[in-house]
Amino acid sequence: MRVAVLYSGGKDSNYALYWALRQGFEVKYLVSMVSESEESYMYHVPNIHLTELQAKAIGIPLVKGFTSGEKEKEVDDMKAVLEGLKIDGVVAGALASEYQKKRVDRVARELGLKSFAPAWHRDPIEYMRELIEIFDIVVVGVSAYGLDESWLGRRIDEKALEELVELHKKYKIHVAGEGGEFETFVRDAPFFRARIVFDEVEKHWKEWDFSGVLEVRRAHLEPKQHP
Repeated sequence: MRVAVLYSGGKDSNYALYWALRQGFEVKYLVSMVSESEESYMYHVPNIHLTELQAKAIGIPLVKGFTSGEKEKEVDDMKAVLEGLKIDGVVAGALASEYQKKRVDRVARELGLKSFAPAWHRDPIEYMRELIEIFDIVVVGVSAYGLDESWLGRRIDEKALEELVELHKKYKIHVAGEGGEFETFVRDAPFFRARIVFDEVEKHWKEWDFSGVLEVRRAHLEPKQHP
């Protein structure tokens, strides 16, 4: 089956790609939607420009779509991109967002495509444990009370997961960040031919609303010894 993976560069879209490759699907394209709005209902925003570097590391063509980020119109913008691709299905990283999954499913149905969401309704703690084992994940955005500036640039490991579980108990933060509490970036994965190294980053923190972004200004690919 020829598929496109909706690809933001974060943990969930990389898991969607990981799953598709393990299924034996022919992943023809990675599709990244670039939104002008930081408040996009559908799409990941922080460091979306780095999907070009990730696609190069992976070796799968990247197709970029652009949207103003206007609610619902941004779904039509995604449909216009997928409509031009010779594929049989689309794979998304949806975990718990009914809003996102329903719209991806609808677009797929209208285009006659199969829709896959391999992480859908998985237990968030079990899911995060699996991701920690296979990916190098770093936090590049936070937007929730209980998460402070120290999370920006932090690698998600077992200790970080333990803290997220405690924050869930205390503040109801979704352990996998599905409510937009935090955004991630994957620097390495089994299917990367080279790992991504951050050369220059800058933290932008808004104390008044407990939110911030790690802006990656420069990064490069570092070859693996055993790709």
